[in-house]
Amino acid sequence: MELEVIERIVEKYGSDRTAVMEILIDIQEQKRYLPREALHYLSKKLAVPLTRLYHMATFYEALSLTPLGRCQIHVCTGTACHVRGAARILDQLESSLKIRAGGVTPDLEYGLKTVNCVGACALGPVVQVDGQYHGNMTPLKIERMLQKNGGADQKEVVTCPG
Repeated sequence: MELEVIERIVEKYGSDRTAVMEILIDIQEQKRYLPREALHYLSKKLAVPLTRLYHMATFYEALSLTPLGRCQIHVCTGTACHVRGAARILDQLESSLKIRAGGVTPDLEYGLKTVNCVGACALGPVVQVDGQYHGNMTPLKIERMLQKNGGADQKEVVTCPG
């Protein structure tokens, strides 16, 4: 990992140790996770105990110590989405991506998570793909979201923005 990237992020916040959460978020946006060497460097640079950084990285759902997929897919499993068939939506995505919820495809392209609520109950069940909401989902709509990748294994993938 290039420590220059982390140094630029720390400088952006004036090496202010009270901005540690923002710094961690920025590092994760750059690297798609929080590498161990980044936490060690940050601990020394800001004089923040390493245990505090690890506590934050494991406590907050937004942070991850393991690589995240480039494209993040979240399936709402809150009450409104659940009663409207979120489990069927999740099953369809797990089958198509060949990963379980909480996992990442081997090529690190796609990550699949369940979330308790995305705040769009009237649109349930809701799937969020890289921040874009897709409401009133059905297994058929999931099928339409999927396209053939054209690779040797003809794996179905979700088209992500960007």
